[in-house]
Amino acid sequence: MKVRFLLDENLSPRLKVAILRLNPAIDIVRVGESNAPPFGTLDPDVLHYLELSQRLLITDNRTSMPSHLEEHWAEGGHIWGLCWVRPRIPIGQLAQELLLIWETTEAEEWIDQLEWIPF
Repeated sequence: MKVRFLLDENLSPRLKVAILRLNPAIDIVRVGESNAPPFGTLDPDVLHYLELSQRLLITDNRTSMPSHLEEHWAEGGHIWGLCWVRPRIPIGQLAQELLLIWETTEAEEWIDQLEWIPF
């Protein structure tokens, strides 16, 4: 199965535009859109959404997400991957990194995996 992405609300909406310019077939939603969790959704609820929707989270939330992720796993939950965005990465470079993930991996490879991007 192809990787499907969820962009955290703290990331620029321009990132989704940049990714879809590279390949409009990529399945990507952003927190706050009608088919994604609403703005302000708490981390535990985002993690639950990821598990149900089989989406890989792209986030720069290094403050509260790690502890919520540990709790999620302790309760027996799973995620379809999480990529932390390194500070100050240009949007174009980040879009290229996500395209690379989409083109070269399968969603199942990301189950319960954590990664920093750029790699």
